[in-house]
Amino acid sequence: MKIYVDADACPKAIKDILFKAARRTGIELLLVANQRLSIPAARNIKMHQVPQGIDVADQFIAIECSADDLVITADIPLADIIVSKGASALNPRGELYTEENIKLRLGVRNIMDELRGSGVQTGGPKTMNPRDIQQFANALDRWLAKYNKAL
Repeated sequence: MKIYVDADACPKAIKDILFKAARRTGIELLLVANQRLSIPAARNIKMHQVPQGIDVADQFIAIECSADDLVITADIPLADIIVSKGASALNPRGELYTEENIKLRLGVRNIMDELRGSGVQTGGPKTMNPRDIQQFANALDRWLAKYNKAL
């Protein structure tokens, strides 16, 4: 079991929570990005640098992850691939993507993308706030507890 992080756009506060969880549990944490990232010195925390390019990190994660893994990503198309593989996907705001909700999220994302493509100003995502960070930490703890019970 591994935790993969789509790390190029992952907020620092979320990475810090993941670092603490990896140290506490011993679960392998792999940050995937197209630039070098600073990570703590620990055997189970690693960084994989992919070449520059659109969705290169996403493609690496989609190929490498397996059904027992958790992927941290705000990228809904990547989350859709992860869920279809039977793995878990959690966004940095603490929403767990599931078979029940991912197609709706993907549909909304595609509509918003079409609107932006036609020139409509849709705005970006809200700024992360302490409540979002706490929701992520809680969701991660629930996932880790579920994983530990499965062992």
